[in-house]
Amino acid sequence: MDLPTSFFATGLGQIPLLDDSETRSICAENPTGAPGGGGQADPGGQGPASNLGKSWKVRPCIDLPAGGTVTLADIQGPGVIQHIWMTCTARLYRDVVLRCYWDGEETPSIEVPLGDFFACGHALRTNVNSLPICVNPSGGFNSYWPMPFRHSARITVESQHREPVQGFFYQITYALRAVPEQAAYLHAQWRRSLTRREHPEHVILDGVRG
Repeated sequence: MDLPTSFFATGLGQIPLLDDSETRSICAENPTGAPGGGGQADPGGQGPASNLGKSWKVRPCIDLPAGGTVTLADIQGPGVIQHIWMTCTARLYRDVVLRCYWDGEETPSIEVPLGDFFACGHALRTNVNSLPICVNPSGGFNSYWPMPFRHSARITVESQHREPVQGFFYQITYALRAVPEQAAYLHAQWRRSLTRREHPEHVILDGVRG
């Protein structure tokens, strides 16, 4: 079975190619990614948007509870995640952990502090301009790694910050479509260790089978 030309396509040359994918987008405004599901939040009786009512952009972000985990996306496949955008203050780059679970697995295939996943290590923001990862001058994180899944995909963030986090912005764009047999899952791990003279090794990758 040959991989479809457009399955992992990221270049401009693939834009005019049509296929049978159904594109969806998950964000704070539309947490399920349902077609027409945005703008359903009720602003309530307080705040600057209180008089707007539904169908307006009144929930652009979410809050993360201290020490809590929030599910950002719970998708039924098959499909492929095409783009992830997130942004928060730089002091949270190591305090917020990103996890991705493919096809009902209990152990995440991706488990990395938010900043490190987007190539901003040591909780320091830096501009990144590459094909799979882009970090904008204003701090917006963008991942274009294709993340295929055959049955389901679940993405969570855990806040290990001591106080509640206000203003966590995100958007996850994916396509519902058949996944080729040769398509592999994306994995990413983050490790930190204190090396000493008697134990100088730092394990970068372990337990890989194939």
